[in-house]
Amino acid sequence: MIEQRKNFDEFIKQVRINILKFSLAAGSDSAHIGGALSCADIMGVLYKKYIKIVESGSDKRNRFILSKGHACLALYSCLVELGLIKPEEIQTFEKNESRLLGHPVINKEIGIEFSTGSLGMGLSLGIGVALSFKNKKKENNVYVLLGDGECNEGSIWESAMSAVNFNLDNLTCIIDNNGFQQTGTNEQIMKNSNIAEKWKSFNWDVYEIDGHNINEIDNALSVVSNKPKLVVAKTIKGKGLKIAEENNAWHHSMISKQQYEDGVKDLNE
Repeated sequence: MIEQRKNFDEFIKQVRINILKFSLAAGSDSAHIGGALSCADIMGVLYKKYIKIVESGSDKRNRFILSKGHACLALYSCLVELGLIKPEEIQTFEKNESRLLGHPVINKEIGIEFSTGSLGMGLSLGIGVALSFKNKKKENNVYVLLGDGECNEGSIWESAMSAVNFNLDNLTCIIDNNGFQQTGTNEQIMKNSNIAEKWKSFNWDVYEIDGHNINEIDNALSVVSNKPKLVVAKTIKGKGLKIAEENNAWHHSMISKQQYEDGVKDLNE
């Protein structure tokens, strides 16, 4: 159970507001707002409690890999709240010479530790990092966030098999299960409704949760297992922006000033 619940709620609310700020600053439909909003609660709990990226000098610090790199606005927004990205840098998103691009590009100075966005590759990267920690006899944990549509990639299933083979009990994978991908619902494009059972068959320790309930998120992440762990987090695409919720037109879309202001008002109520 998360203590100081109010602090987590405020952090996550600000993350969502920052996502809207980034989207407005983009001034185009290239900002992937829907999938960033759906994983904001997951990212908020991770960065408030589990990643501890501001403690960069700690050899025991955990690592996070955003495999669904198009949801970078959630990552950037967490880093703004942690003070690693200055608020004024939000206005540079996707502009010339910006450090904040449409997919994360490694820049450890501002807390971006991995370049991602080629879907299906983040879990492979996470396995390499987790295996390195194991070989060095370090106790660091690795967290990887996938999209449910991303699980169409064959490399995900190779990774799922490899993680168990290497006994990576220091690896946690979270699936942002919002039911959509870029061009439609998962059911329309590639049915994957029994995703938890598939991962269980690979011998992962699997938990199914409400991806907007921070206590459920925390409880699942805090479980100590002797296997690689998967958290299937059921989420709402566009969560927090009423016009975007469950509306796949907002996979990436341009937000107007009025829509931004209405969204901020709703989040502050």
